Order: sequence, then C-alpha cells, then structure tokens
Amino acid sequence: MKVLGKGPTAEEARRFAALPNHQSGKFQNLGGVKFGPGDAPVGKLLGGFLGRPKTIRPRRPVPSVTTDLRAPGPDRPTVIWFGHSSYLIKFQEINILVDPVFSGNASPVPGSVRAFAGSNGYGVADLPAIDVLVLTHDHYDHLDYATVAALRPRVARVVTALGVGAHLRHWGYDAAGIAELNWHETTRPLPGVQLTAVPAQHMSGRTFSPQNTLWAAFVLQLGPYRLYLGGDSGYGPHFKATGAQYGPFDLALLENGQYNELWRPIHTLPEETAQAAHDLRAATLLPVHWAKFVLAYHPWNEPVQRLLPAAAALGQPVTVPRIGEPYAVGDPVRTEPWWEFE
Repeated sequence: MKVLGKGPTAEEARRFAALPNHQSGKFQNLGGVKFGPGDAPVGKLLGGFLGRPKTIRPRRPVPSVTTDLRAPGPDRPTVIWFGHSSYLIKFQEINILVDPVFSGNASPVPGSVRAFAGSNGYGVADLPAIDVLVLTHDHYDHLDYATVAALRPRVARVVTALGVGAHLRHWGYDAAGIAELNWHETTRPLPGVQLTAVPAQHMSGRTFSPQNTLWAAFVLQLGPYRLYLGGDSGYGPHFKATGAQYGPFDLALLENGQYNELWRPIHTLPEETAQAAHDLRAATLLPVHWAKFVLAYHPWNEPVQRLLPAAAALGQPVTVPRIGEPYAVGDPVRTEPWWEFE
C-alpha cells in the first residue's frame, strides 16, 4: 500500500546504527525513555474506549476563519493553524508548512479517524507555493500521504528527521530537495531561514516495525525571530535543555491534546505543556495537536481548558487563535473562548 510509505534503505540503516541515539536497530529517546504496546494494556485501552465521554467530538462545527493564504506575508512571522498539528508560517515572501494533514483523515484506513466538522475547510489548493515543508515525524496524523502527494509540485524543499525521507522518495519527491537531520543538526534551506532539529520524547512508525525513523522538534530562525516547532513529545528535561541552548523563543508551538496517562511518556498532559513552554523560555505558547481528530478519550475541548489555568499559574502567556485565524509574533494573545461548547 502506497500510504504506508517505505522504510530507510539498508545503507541508511547501517549509517544510523553508528549514531548515539540509535541502538539495537532502533532510534531511542534520551534517558532511555521507552514506550511500546505493552505499556498500554489492551484491557485498560478498552476500558478507556468504553468509558469515553460523549463530548469526545464537538456537537457542532468547530469555528474557523477564512484567510487568503496566498497574500504576501507580513514583516513578523505569522502562523495560520489548520487544526491538529498542521500550520503555515508566513514571513515576508517565505512560506513554511508544518505537518500538513488536509485529507480529513488521520489514519491509513479511509474514514477511520475523521476530522471534526468545521476543522477541514482548508486544502492544498488554498496554499501558496511552499518554500519549506517541515515534517516532524512519520505518524499518520503528521505525515499524510494524500496531502504530501498533492503538495509535491508546490514544494521547493523538505526538512525532516532522519529516515523520513525514504517515504518521500517513495512518493516521488526528489532526494536532492530533502534535508534529513539528526538532533542538533542544522540546515539553511534558503537565505534567512535556519532549521535545527532538537530532541523530542516520542516514537515513530507507520507499520508494525516502529522507530526506524527519527522524531524531532525544530528550532526555526527567521531573521531576528526564533520559533519552536514542537511536533509530539512527552515531558522531560529536554525542554529545559533546549531552552538553555537555543532559547529564548518568540513563539513555541507545542502539542496539547490526544493525551492519556497510559501514553504519558510520549504525549504531554496540558499542565506539562504549560511547563514545557516555561522551560523553553517562550514569550508565547500556541497550543496545537487538538480540535481536529479523536486520538484519545478526553473531551474535545479539555486540552485548552486545562492548559490555560496551568499556564496562568506559571505566568506563561498563551494564544489560542481559531482555525485559519492569523497570529503574528508579538501580537496580543487571543483567548476569546471560542471552544466553550460541547
């Protein structure tokens, strides 16, 4: 099946084996943090599924804003969030797209993980030409075959984590336009744009052979501005280390949703998301990884309801724009409670 992608070549696997974050044939988290199927027992998973609340999906369409994505970018980096972890960053003439999923489904099985009503109003046809496509890891809710295949003629360059390029080459992308990074490696895909891969605490895989590819967050330098593009991660000391080495950040986009105590090692709880932003020394936090798909058992709007008081207790500013609503670095935070309905 084309949607599954393709793993790294034997030559790549041999090269990865020499890396300090690759052991026993797999990429590894810092500090030996592990997560596998046995860490989320079937009985507990079934209990959570059967006990899930009715508010796991919103009962009416999620509010969104229509924005002309092709208009020239402003002089400050501006984020347009598309729900879950997909967003476009516009800065002057530069367009950077992160983890796009526009197919309305976050699974290899069509229709099995459907987007919420109102959350899927944007598509590939709405986008400008993409200067840099950033892919944090190869899970289906971050690397969507249908979207990436449709994007191919519009993407100039791709920056991603080690091993993920094998999927893209299998889908017709030119290897010369793909930069694959290990943690703490840097690339400059075009003048004024610098991306550095940094550690995240997660996992990867599109088949039953996980962790053949790396997962990462990215430090994005756009002129004088510094953004943290978080991908997926459990909470750990890597956030404070990244803040010390690469911060402070003008804006951090961090996972905040699809969490559960069973998989807490690889997905932050909302209170941990607030702490992670504080550790990163982020001037503002923009929470992502929510408001589009059901990948956990919590009410659809619980992530932001828990995040905001936790962030307030830390003095951490949070902005929560609607889907499609531009947010420019340095703007007043957006906290109008558009999510307060079941």
